[in-house]
Amino acid sequence: MSAVPTARRLGALLLPVAATLLLGGCAILQEFKPSVAVKPMTAGEYITLKRGDILTTGELSIATRQTIEVAGLDAGQCAKPSVDCIDALREVSGISGERRLSALSELWLQQAIALPAAPPRKAGPGAVQAAADARLQAWMEAARHAYAYLFFSARTPGERAFEDRQTQVRDYYNHAVEEAITLLFEDRARDAPGSDASGTFHPAGWTLRMDLSRVRLPEGTQLPRELTPASSLSFQGLRSTYRRDGFGAELVAVLEDDPVTTVLPEADTAEADVGPPHRRPRAPAWSEMPSPSLTVLFQFDGDDLDAILATRAVRVSVHDPYIDSSITLHGQEVPLAANFTAGYGLWLARSGFNMQSLRTLFGRERGIDHPHLYMLQPYDPQRRIILMLHGLASSPEAWVNVANEVMGDEALRQNFQVWQVYYPTNMPIVLNHAAIRRLTASALDHFDPTGQAPASHDMVLIGHSMGGVIARLMVSSSDQQLWDWALAAHDIDPARLAEVRPRIDPMLHFDAFPNVERAIFIAAPHRGTDVADHRLGRLIARLVRLPLTVLEGVDEALTTVVGGKDGADGGHLGNSIDNLSARDPFVRAAADLPISPQVHYNSIIARTNPDVPLLDSSDGLVPYRSAHLDGADSEKIITSGHSVQETAQAILEIRRILHEDLAAHAAAAGDTEAVREATGAEAGFP
Repeated sequence: MSAVPTARRLGALLLPVAATLLLGGCAILQEFKPSVAVKPMTAGEYITLKRGDILTTGELSIATRQTIEVAGLDAGQCAKPSVDCIDALREVSGISGERRLSALSELWLQQAIALPAAPPRKAGPGAVQAAADARLQAWMEAARHAYAYLFFSARTPGERAFEDRQTQVRDYYNHAVEEAITLLFEDRARDAPGSDASGTFHPAGWTLRMDLSRVRLPEGTQLPRELTPASSLSFQGLRSTYRRDGFGAELVAVLEDDPVTTVLPEADTAEADVGPPHRRPRAPAWSEMPSPSLTVLFQFDGDDLDAILATRAVRVSVHDPYIDSSITLHGQEVPLAANFTAGYGLWLARSGFNMQSLRTLFGRERGIDHPHLYMLQPYDPQRRIILMLHGLASSPEAWVNVANEVMGDEALRQNFQVWQVYYPTNMPIVLNHAAIRRLTASALDHFDPTGQAPASHDMVLIGHSMGGVIARLMVSSSDQQLWDWALAAHDIDPARLAEVRPRIDPMLHFDAFPNVERAIFIAAPHRGTDVADHRLGRLIARLVRLPLTVLEGVDEALTTVVGGKDGADGGHLGNSIDNLSARDPFVRAAADLPISPQVHYNSIIARTNPDVPLLDSSDGLVPYRSAHLDGADSEKIITSGHSVQETAQAILEIRRILHEDLAAHAAAAGDTEAVREATGAEAGFP
């Protein structure tokens, strides 16, 4: 047999085999290629992959992408905002309810984020409204599907408590509600400014019923002037942002301009108040926080999944985070989200306190001439009051981190409310003390006429520097001591003494303020300071000018009866810096006034150099010998300058004192659980 025919026959036999290999080569070759490969991944990459989503990375989460692939949808098409992808995923079968609902919520969120905030400039009113409706619709659908996932899928929120996916979907809901309510507020405020925020309205085919029953707005306030997402605010100057993770949108409602720091146009000022242009209408004596924090929920009507996905009716419930910490929804106890710092920080950032307090000290235009009381939350009759008094040339900004840390402490927040007095620090201490007493008593009487509420009892005073001296006067009593000072210092004509005595007596003759249970004195010059007598101190004192209201009032009453002195230096009350001198007769008299035995008190004292003997030390302004008080429950020495109240050590000491105070009250009431909460490890004070 020849070789050629054999080769031909072999070729003929191999041709079908070759054709088979060529036609089915991919499948055959695939069997020789691994179907799964391993790629190393760091812990950081793993966490990022697991937790990243449309809100954190701008891309869909791995859970949503996997759902899209399992559903057999085009992953490339769904990676971009697509209503077609949303509709397809809604209709596809074989996907569990949890996976479908969570993915739909994120896809609607992606759609809402991608929609333009406003149509082109030349667009007509119809296009503007259509764009707003489209955005609102997307936010509402994102919130609806997240709500359905959380409360109407196979498992309860408690069964998924440790799952990252539930946290993601909760965040989708919170963000969607935040954006939707802000958009609704902007539309409503533009269309019906000043209208009542309660009731029912119908945007974009939805029916929304506003429920404000859980919040109390200040008297005369119906609609906030501004609604700001707390998530959009970042603060400098605050060490911590205190918030509570949970359900709902965290918002700040700006209700009105600050009644004290708002600068009026000159024309308005001149018309509103007879007198010099810089004198403006007197602000109210107290005000509640002008920018309170709120938590908002959208509760979709329906008792089952089908009803939730079909409804167009929503109850919008607004909550005060200081009052409501949780809510029951569909049989589940759900913690409410809250931000306890945002409203406070926004108020301070916009206040203008720093410049106004300096204008006040030197008697310049647009300063203040009487004390004002700020309540850092709506008045709560069940919470005790912490009253904070700032020092010389200062304002409520002095307490920025102190108040924030107190409000951020769960146990303290549940038991206390913070009030701060903003007062003109150029005025003599004796006048400020009398005015602050009247102001505090008037506010308590207004909110609790019967005096029976817990808020009217066991107040805590915290005073820094000159505010500490005023706080000490509030817990002291004066029988004849200050009258002796006034008569000796001012040589008042006996013939006129009877005439002015009724006006002067409340300032010089008083008992300890009855509502105070504890005082905390911080760097307080109870016996004055030599710095006030130094050249710089005297120069500043000469620049200080008293408010016209004082010159025309009490001081005038004194100077007009000074025999033979005709208003000379010895015939007036002196200003605040005069009163801080260690040689000042008023300070010497006030330092010896007895503190009420019913009042507990603590001292926080600073010294700049720990190597100097304590008795000879100073914080740069106030010597230890002046700040020390015998009989204090505790005395904390901190290495710091005079602004010691803002140091971490001082704030921790304030919190410790307040926790011990709570524990003592709870023990006296026999409440062992409250004692544990006040002193437990979770409070930071084992």
